[in-house]
Amino acid sequence: MKKLFISIVSALLLITSSCHQPTLKHFEGQTFGTMYAITYIDRSNGILDTQLHQQVDSLLADLSHTFSIFDTNSLIYRWNKGENVELNDDFLTVLRLSKTVSTATDGTFDCTVQPLVQLWGFGKDGVRHTVGDDTLAVVREFVGFQLVDLQGDSILRKDPRVQLNFNAVAKGYAVDKVADWIAEHYGEDVLVEIGGEVAARGTKNGKPWKVGIQVPTKTADGARESFESIPLPDHRAVATSGNYRNYFEEDGVRYTHILDPRTGRPERTNLLSVTVLAPDCATADAYATAFMVLGYDRSAQIVKQHPELEAWFIIAGEDGKFVMKR
Repeated sequence: MKKLFISIVSALLLITSSCHQPTLKHFEGQTFGTMYAITYIDRSNGILDTQLHQQVDSLLADLSHTFSIFDTNSLIYRWNKGENVELNDDFLTVLRLSKTVSTATDGTFDCTVQPLVQLWGFGKDGVRHTVGDDTLAVVREFVGFQLVDLQGDSILRKDPRVQLNFNAVAKGYAVDKVADWIAEHYGEDVLVEIGGEVAARGTKNGKPWKVGIQVPTKTADGARESFESIPLPDHRAVATSGNYRNYFEEDGVRYTHILDPRTGRPERTNLLSVTVLAPDCATADAYATAFMVLGYDRSAQIVKQHPELEAWFIIAGEDGKFVMKR
């Protein structure tokens, strides 16, 4: 029945494409605690608009039900609680990618940081605990990507206290899934964005899609502005990680949500944001987070070792100004 439905839709597209000019369309929604936006070239004269929106919402709901640490019924939440759950392909794929990026970035990208996320008050309950050296020493005993192993379709945790958190890669992965799904089923030229992570399929009227690199803001609610626009070719993606949106301040010190798994503390570099271009958005998402922890020098070395990556680093300068390096 599903194949028949897709065939009918494809036939409708062929019929209408010969009669109507392609039209740039756009719709938005909410997912993963943020906004998503879909921009696409419509050749169906609008017959797919409502249907496409509903199907994207359904796909994103399924992914959120897999990865959300705030959903008490999600796969990751239940796995973290020690339940014997059957893990799906999305979960296992993201774990494999996470371990690959962890190895490539000296362990600065680590999907086992959930206990640290909770400790610093960036988790579901939002409660910030007293974070002393002794507390960190205990928590760090069960944080480390080497503490989880994949055995077939199962995950072995070497310490029962290990918990996973895919927040630094799940949005990028969802962007890829939605972009691929739309391209496969509708053959549309499409740009998919979730919370600033973006992937392109096809072109915008024959030219590459374009995305902007955001200007870092001094406060979490600062106006969003872009200071440079970059082309995004077919099957390329871009993700940005920054320390100026999600943080708390205490005694004049800013503590960001980006945690260094090696120390257990929020990152302490002079980077304000990192934007990474990669073949897929999940990879771009993961590397952008790791680079914020690593700092410019080591991150630039890694980019040189991986020709599939490009990166833009925004670095804090003097007098509140910033500079960009590549």
